[in-house]
Amino acid sequence: MSHEVVEKNVGLMAVLILLVISVGGLVEIVPLFFLKSTTEPVEGLKPYTALQLEGRDIYIREGCYLCHSQMIRPFRAETERYGHYSVAGEFVYDHPFQWGSKRTGPDLARVGGRYSDDWHRVHLTNPRDVVPESNMPSFPWLAETVLDGELTPKKLDVMRTLGVPYTDADIAGASDAVKGKTELDALIAYLQNLGTVISSRR
Repeated sequence: MSHEVVEKNVGLMAVLILLVISVGGLVEIVPLFFLKSTTEPVEGLKPYTALQLEGRDIYIREGCYLCHSQMIRPFRAETERYGHYSVAGEFVYDHPFQWGSKRTGPDLARVGGRYSDDWHRVHLTNPRDVVPESNMPSFPWLAETVLDGELTPKKLDVMRTLGVPYTDADIAGASDAVKGKTELDALIAYLQNLGTVISSRR
């Protein structure tokens, strides 16, 4: 079959392009499902607590992922600044994962434990109080909004259907675990957990 025939027949070209993409996808993607390093959690990884999961939802809702990635690439410049490069097994309980590639702000993959809760509290309320040159927006309403926990058990239950190993006890106690906490408490709990499994093993 000559190129001329393919180039003049749009339907045939579309079918052949689809075929090539399908075969390429199968060859590149399918084997990853059978690699333990990409499908099994790293040693010591635990599912998010109810409060951390609520914080993750707030992180997504407020668009934090638009400026902060959570993926350290295996390059010296990145590992010296942020720490150990990201490993697929760290993110098996993330649905969806927050890797990203946009870095208006620093990568947050290893931010857990790097700063105190009080630092995060001030930083999220008004970033310029701790980083004068910051262009990050302020999120003062997070400290004023209290979680009621009404939907938290459902969130854990949905995550369990996606393969996260939450127990019945985890789901039953989810509402009480977040009740009375603010959205700021939840977001800080989420941030303080990021990257701690790998960094604690270094």
